[in-house]
Amino acid sequence: MPKPQPIYIFDPILKSTIWGGDAICRFKGISDGPTSVGESWEISDMGEWQSIVAEGPERGVTLHGLVTRYGEQLVGRRSIERYGLRFPLLVKFIDADRDLSLQVHPGDEMAMRNHASPGKVEMWYVIGTRGDAAIYAGFNRPMTPATYTAMTADKSIMQAVTRHDVAPGDTFYLPSGRVHAIGAGTFLAEIQQASDITYRIYDYDRLDSNGVPRQLHTELAREAIDFGSTDCCRLQPGDGDTALVSCEHFRVSRLTVAGHGVTPQRPHDTFAVLMCIDGQCSVDGRMTLRHGATALIPAASPMPRIEGNATLLMATL
Repeated sequence: MPKPQPIYIFDPILKSTIWGGDAICRFKGISDGPTSVGESWEISDMGEWQSIVAEGPERGVTLHGLVTRYGEQLVGRRSIERYGLRFPLLVKFIDADRDLSLQVHPGDEMAMRNHASPGKVEMWYVIGTRGDAAIYAGFNRPMTPATYTAMTADKSIMQAVTRHDVAPGDTFYLPSGRVHAIGAGTFLAEIQQASDITYRIYDYDRLDSNGVPRQLHTELAREAIDFGSTDCCRLQPGDGDTALVSCEHFRVSRLTVAGHGVTPQRPHDTFAVLMCIDGQCSVDGRMTLRHGATALIPAASPMPRIEGNATLLMATL
């Protein structure tokens, strides 16, 4: 039986948006990229939006092709049993040059019923900020469906959403049903379920490239919102190497490498995604990761030794 490569690097999928800027291309060292890039999809098995192997003997193969070819050798048995032959996470960098819309994501049951898709749980790790950067997440007052309907109708809904000033290293966990928006000046990494279902609640009356107001989904959002949730989505991780988020869909930790070699530990029977968010490091002497690079370590491959001076995020199941 063929074995997967020890490490995979993929070509980024750069997405231009009306709220994107130039931070992603600068961060990744891309000199000839598109303009107004809001997202770089680093690891994606999302229909037509497929990550493509960038180097090695399998260059040009899609991520879905790898999952189909290697199955549990690539993602682990637990992933195959739960998600089938589909990579279970979507991994991104996001640059908010302007405010993103206020939105919410449905849970698995609603998403499967309406879209034949998993729901969307996500986490954010702030890499950099500019100006008056902020994250908006959760209601700042008791909220009912009736109050929500009234406030979306008169366009005052942002007044009811909690504003969080942010700095590099801040971490947020966004379960499905939590209203949220990324504020202008925020550059972050996002790790989420492999779903692209978003219900837009408020978008500042912006027009799309055709001069048409962007579609809102206020009724679907009302069904998706968890009005009873009062939990704070802002986490308080410690310094240095630390666990950031652990939920039923993924685990994310931060790893620092400072001149000495380290071999990260991961749970049994899972792949590992490594996102270099600062500095530069070598991975088993096979390749160099600089900030902005993302690597996938298959479940069947041993975790590599990492040397250099860098900060990384590691995502597993």
